[in-house]
Amino acid sequence: MALCCGTGFNPILESNSARNLSTRLIGSVPLRFTGQSSYVVRRRKQKGICCSSLKKAASASSSGSKEESALSVCLEEEELDHVIRFKMSDFKILDRVSIGLGGRADEVVFEAKVKDSGSPLYNTRVVLRQLSSAQAQRRGKRAIEVLKKLFRRKLLYHSYSMHVHGYISLPVNGGSNSFILVHGYHGSFSLRHWLQQSDWLPTLEATLALDEESVRKVGEDTTGGPAVSRQLRLIRILMRDLLIGVNYLHSHGLAHTELRLENLHISPVDRHIKVGILGNAADFYEDGSNNDSMDNMDRRQMMIAFDMRCVGFIMAKMVMRELMDPSIFAKFKLFLTKGYDPSCLRELMLEILGRSSPNGNAGLQILDRNWGAGWHLLSLLLANKPSQRISCLHALRHPFLCGPRWRVVPSMDIIRWGLGSTALRISEEYIYRQPQRSRLAHFIDLMEMLNPHPKPKNWLELLPGKWRLLYCTGRHVGLTLRQPPARVLIGDVHLTVTRESKMKASLSFISDVSFSVMIGQDWPHNKAGKTGRLQVNSSFMLRAGRRLYLKQDQTTEKKFFFGPFGSEEALAQKFTGKKWRKITPFKEFPSSLPAAKLTSSDIDVTMNLDDPLNRDIDMARNVLQELRTQIPPEMFDLSKVVCGTYVDSRMLVLRGVNGSALLFTRSFVDKNKSS
Repeated sequence: MALCCGTGFNPILESNSARNLSTRLIGSVPLRFTGQSSYVVRRRKQKGICCSSLKKAASASSSGSKEESALSVCLEEEELDHVIRFKMSDFKILDRVSIGLGGRADEVVFEAKVKDSGSPLYNTRVVLRQLSSAQAQRRGKRAIEVLKKLFRRKLLYHSYSMHVHGYISLPVNGGSNSFILVHGYHGSFSLRHWLQQSDWLPTLEATLALDEESVRKVGEDTTGGPAVSRQLRLIRILMRDLLIGVNYLHSHGLAHTELRLENLHISPVDRHIKVGILGNAADFYEDGSNNDSMDNMDRRQMMIAFDMRCVGFIMAKMVMRELMDPSIFAKFKLFLTKGYDPSCLRELMLEILGRSSPNGNAGLQILDRNWGAGWHLLSLLLANKPSQRISCLHALRHPFLCGPRWRVVPSMDIIRWGLGSTALRISEEYIYRQPQRSRLAHFIDLMEMLNPHPKPKNWLELLPGKWRLLYCTGRHVGLTLRQPPARVLIGDVHLTVTRESKMKASLSFISDVSFSVMIGQDWPHNKAGKTGRLQVNSSFMLRAGRRLYLKQDQTTEKKFFFGPFGSEEALAQKFTGKKWRKITPFKEFPSSLPAAKLTSSDIDVTMNLDDPLNRDIDMARNVLQELRTQIPPEMFDLSKVVCGTYVDSRMLVLRGVNGSALLFTRSFVDKNKSS
């Protein structure tokens, strides 16, 4: 694809105000390139010219400035002697430039073909990138310099790097040189342009020529299928290719530092992702030595972490293409800038994207697959602390990037993540029949047994924040089969926990219930009503405790209890079975597990109703009674919350005095402020 422009341009004119237009050049003015015959030489003659120039500079009775200029020219040529020095007569300039090759403001891009029959690149399409400013020329020379490190493994270099063939250095008016970088042509589009096409999925599949052999490389055994499955398969192929290319750079002591969709190209020849020109590639070690000093190790970790964060942004945009909208991506990036945990990104994106399509968002479906493995990988790539970000090699072994044919042994962290994600997805279905209720209770039990943070100090760090209630294993009462005096529709139920003092284990709990009161007989069809809000405040002391699992007679009704009572025989059978035995942190089913004991003080209840309901005391009394009927009793009377049994960065499980479990997910969304 090309854009049209009626301006011919000479790439070696002294004007430095030129811009990369990504254009099709039209007009009768021919392209002229001057000043090349006596200055340009081949790579095989460079050393001889350097020596002769030094001899002439030494024997001549010229000034010191001429000697310095001759020496600088020689040193520059020695730095670039591992690539080809071309001359303009070697190329036939084409009349168009692909839109995917767009450069910076100080770059002008041309496409050309090598017409020198003696060149190994004869009849090959290449890209001429004229670098006008001093900074741009430094980028071009840096791209050539890093080839010394990368070219030792030619196979990986040709597969995953933008091929830099050489350069053209021409004198222009004013005494400065015009530096033109000659690199490979790898398709018309960058990856960003591919994803912006309306038919990007079938077009990319055709470009990559996906067949059974290619899908086997990502653990798949089929082609085609639903659009979501095809998109997931394509993302696996592209992400694995990208990670291999980035790991290739990291293994050679280089960080890319400019990984963006605009810098990635897919070659239709070898069907690999090219990681772009390495003009800003940075060395892990400043002094060039590969020692293991603390400063070098910190610098290396920071550079790798920066690249992995960029890979995370690329993955997010590939899966959720709506993020290529600058306004939506700004919200996404602001979430991370504020220091929120990336493990909670689903709560944010569900609010932004979940309601955009009546059938659900394809990107959210992809990330939700395989027990939410995609969200887990994304959270590791975008982790706030550089030390917590995943490496390329570990990312390549992640279940999200491995198809069903590959047997991946999940870590305990992934197992916990999968349990929480599955429980969250079941709770969002709002179909609470007995099979769903049993599964949810079972997953909550498993999460409690695998709690990664049992100590009170861990709870004091992770518990503060805003949590949204997902599910309660206790009694569920709705509106369908009843005739209540006030018809109340419950909205979101939040629990906000704040730490009152860093020196004490005292916490403040605020239960916040939003609801609407439906007036009239048409409430099954019209859910609009008068809004209201119920708020319950209480203070808690957190201490170490134990949750006991004691066997009871089979005739005894099985319930959950905190303290000296509790029947968990079914759960014990699950954990001693063959499936769970390998992952449990204990050999035998324990009689007790550590828990966070919560001791409450007095509670304070406040309810607000919109006008005119706030004037009717009887109506307010009926609404309050209906709220007590529908919401879990622990959310109305916080003193009934007696312990916490599971907590991590995104999930929370609290137990009530009657043994019921309350499942929460961390929430950052303020619907009053979100757009």
